Amino acid sequence: MARTVWDSTLGKKTVMAVSGLIMLLYLVVHMIGNLKIFFGAGEFNDYAHWLRVVGEPFMHYEWTLWLVRIVLVAAVVAHATSAYQLSRRDIKARPSKYVHKKPRAGYATRTMRWGGIILGLFIVWHILDLTTGTVHPGGFQEGRPYQNVVDTFSTWYGNVVYIVAMLALGLHIRHGFWSAAQTLGVGSRSRDRALKTVANVLALLLTAGFIAVPVGVMTGVVS
Repeated sequence: MARTVWDSTLGKKTVMAVSGLIMLLYLVVHMIGNLKIFFGAGEFNDYAHWLRVVGEPFMHYEWTLWLVRIVLVAAVVAHATSAYQLSRRDIKARPSKYVHKKPRAGYATRTMRWGGIILGLFIVWHILDLTTGTVHPGGFQEGRPYQNVVDTFSTWYGNVVYIVAMLALGLHIRHGFWSAAQTLGVGSRSRDRALKTVANVLALLLTAGFIAVPVGVMTGVVS
């Protein structure tokens, strides 16, 4: 039954919708945590340490954090795989170009695929920068996330990469949230306007919240 559901177009869209909502929930929590940087190095570093001891003593050190990471990786893989397979299925269904051009879709709709690729590449860069420190500028300092964030956004390329990715994220959320609602049967003619409003507000708040951090470093508010 699971294979039958996965092989169907609706099944893949449902996987995309559910995995997307899991990632959206994480992004909301992650953004709120990021904004703690405006309260100083002590509070931000304490928050980062707390993430590693959540659930103790029942959970061992970092077990909860690794559990969240595993769920997120599974969600990202499921989301990307579903998107790719649906895209290939769509191309095979219409191998020749339309005789008449389709009406122009919204900007977010037309850039969903490229936005997904940009976000995928950003996730890899973000992990290598602020989790493993592999590509981190200025010397990565284990256990001092506040200073690591300041180091990253003290470089022009760190700001460019992050801000471009967050703009792509906003567009992705704006279209993806509404699409997920339709796939899961939440949408209707009477609710569509409200759902689109929620999608726009979520996209705006998350984009602004994430971009506030590099802007804070660039302006000297965070230093």
